[in-house]
Amino acid sequence: MGSEKNPRRVADKEAMAVLRMLRTSPQKLNLVAGLIRGKKVDKALADLTFSKRRIAGDVKKCLQSAIANAENNHNLDVDSLVVAEAWVGKNLVMKRGRPRARGRFGKIMKPFSEITIKVRQTGESA
Repeated sequence: MGSEKNPRRVADKEAMAVLRMLRTSPQKLNLVAGLIRGKKVDKALADLTFSKRRIAGDVKKCLQSAIANAENNHNLDVDSLVVAEAWVGKNLVMKRGRPRARGRFGKIMKPFSEITIKVRQTGESA
């Protein structure tokens, strides 16, 4: 008499991965996420590998995790996977400061963000 199995959070033929506490602003992370949306996973991995943006390596790691989840947990074909969705969310913001002239205080915000990548198996194979 165990508890019921948790329902799947994603539809059939889909898998996802979430990466939290990324030390970059959501606006900058969304530029990298927009780079891979709707692309085949091998093309998306190549784009992230050669991207000049610092956070692209972490996004690549999240995409590889989503691919591994699709292959190992949901038995999907890796060659026919497409990045269905990639969305970005806010996380905490560290508040720091710096003394300024005339007794004032300059606020420095250090934002964190998170990314969720969902991959979907398409009908055709590469």
